[in-house]
Amino acid sequence: MLINPIDLIIILGYFVVAITLGIIVSKRATKNMNSYFLGSNILPWWMLGISDASGMYDITGTMWLVYALFVYGMKSIFLPWIWPTFNQIFLMVYLSIWLRKSKVMTGAQWIETRFGRSTGAKLSHISVVIFALVSVIGFIAYAFKGIGKFAAIFFPWHISPDIYAIILMSLTAIYAVKGGMFSVVITEVLQFFVLTFASLAIGVLAFVTISPEQIQQVIPHGWASPLFSWALDLNWSGIIDSVNNKIAQDGYGLFGLFFIMVVFQGILKSAAGPAPNYDMQRVLATRSPKEAAKMNWFVNVVLIFPRYTLISAITVLALVHFSPQLKSMGPNPDFEMILPYIIKNILPVGLIGILLAGLFAAFMSNYAATINAAPAYVVNDIYKRFINPHAEEKVYVRLSILTTIAFVVVGFGFGFLVTSINDITLWIVSALWGGYTASNVLKWYWWRLNGYGYFWGMMTGIGASLILPKAFPSIPALMAFPYIFVVSFIGCIIGSLLTEPDADITLMRFYMQVHPWGFWKPVLAKVKKIYPDFEPNKNFIKDFFNVVVGVIWQTSLVTIPIALVTQQFLVFGIALGLMLTMAIILKFTWWNKLDKSSEETLPPDFEQRVQSLVQSNG
Repeated sequence: MLINPIDLIIILGYFVVAITLGIIVSKRATKNMNSYFLGSNILPWWMLGISDASGMYDITGTMWLVYALFVYGMKSIFLPWIWPTFNQIFLMVYLSIWLRKSKVMTGAQWIETRFGRSTGAKLSHISVVIFALVSVIGFIAYAFKGIGKFAAIFFPWHISPDIYAIILMSLTAIYAVKGGMFSVVITEVLQFFVLTFASLAIGVLAFVTISPEQIQQVIPHGWASPLFSWALDLNWSGIIDSVNNKIAQDGYGLFGLFFIMVVFQGILKSAAGPAPNYDMQRVLATRSPKEAAKMNWFVNVVLIFPRYTLISAITVLALVHFSPQLKSMGPNPDFEMILPYIIKNILPVGLIGILLAGLFAAFMSNYAATINAAPAYVVNDIYKRFINPHAEEKVYVRLSILTTIAFVVVGFGFGFLVTSINDITLWIVSALWGGYTASNVLKWYWWRLNGYGYFWGMMTGIGASLILPKAFPSIPALMAFPYIFVVSFIGCIIGSLLTEPDADITLMRFYMQVHPWGFWKPVLAKVKKIYPDFEPNKNFIKDFFNVVVGVIWQTSLVTIPIALVTQQFLVFGIALGLMLTMAIILKFTWWNKLDKSSEETLPPDFEQRVQSLVQSNG
């Protein structure tokens, strides 16, 4: 495709503005480690929420979601649960509050809050760093595959997709490497507004130009309903026969089983808290635990409607205009080409440039946030802690820049090896996250998990996530999660029970500072000896209720733009009513109670009281 000069000028102009803005604010970021990684904890929650939302609006994920909606229709609202997308609700309701109370810079540094400074804690620290680095490389490869494939269709130069990926990802790295969190957040706010405008514009275009009758002619029975039974019951025969083959390959034919699996996985992954990536970094960058909760609520508010408006509009246009081409591709059509085809063949000049600028902005947001998180684990959690703890701040910042560059290069290498967006997506969300989940669920809710147990759970889980897909390729990626989780869980239990519990003072400090609910009775008993009036966290039922209400609220938010653009007005009305009802409930059961649930619970005299107790006991 020879892109129109007007569209090319819009795209290149946007790149110039975004990179220039990132470099301008970079001086603010290089004062010290805290300003580089957390923006000095002065950025407002709404700005961090927009930044986090923009970082999730990635081009590779958009291509995948368009494919999912095209093939599975309204039932695709549940497919993103494999990540799971409803982890934002767990964070919103209580987990971001617990995490922010730790007052640390990275997820690996948080380990000291939970396990202290014992040998087991050091091993746990290293295991989190290993996981973070493996996941960063995986996400770079994920972005590499999507952006290269997308860019090769539009730019006028005859370059391979992989070379395009290298060029675009290197340009994006310039401001992310130079400016740290300040550059990433400021440019992501700009990117979000560009992307939102583009999404709403194409949504209007699809709504105005495509009639409900046109949509009905190109979809199978049941496509427009979010309801499902044990079987998927979507038969594309006579419309696009090859879609039936794709559904069989995905393994979602028994949709009831798939739903059970994603709910099972999703609850465990969400209860584990955020992985050590840009999502966690945004939580730690907020000004307070209360603002951390608000930030995660705001992500849903600002992200879902524009993103799913774009996804729905592209899908509707593809159903009407691209179905014949997909049908002509034979038994193995490339559904990842839906998004670029519609942009290339359907959209008018000018809107193409704006939308492409928005989509490239989405890519830049996600990728910049990912690589900004990577050096924190190498520099702060390895170099500063174990090698050179007394270096000048400028040394740490320079090393952070070099580390980012190194990870970008390694990620490029893995990007060359990836063959499919869907393959890397399923490996990340099922295999890799399966290795992370057990240790990180138990760390919040079970006092007896110690540093050794955490370490062995993480290492056996990461090892299983790397080995199992190769050793047993016949096991679908989604079904690999339970096996990897069980291996990791056994590692946690054995590693903990064969070693001594963590020090009482470490457990007591964590319990009083973070104040989680769960199985903490022995620790509570010891806390009561010093602070008889200290009360355990009794919010489990309230938090569980708010999570359920929040998931319904979030799912309704997803359904609203899909139903509106596809002109399924009955579904739209039901989803809108559900969303408003759940929002009102959350106002009284969650929002109004944030002050109480976010308050500090570690007494200022804790260290002194504990030391006095130790001395009195000899």
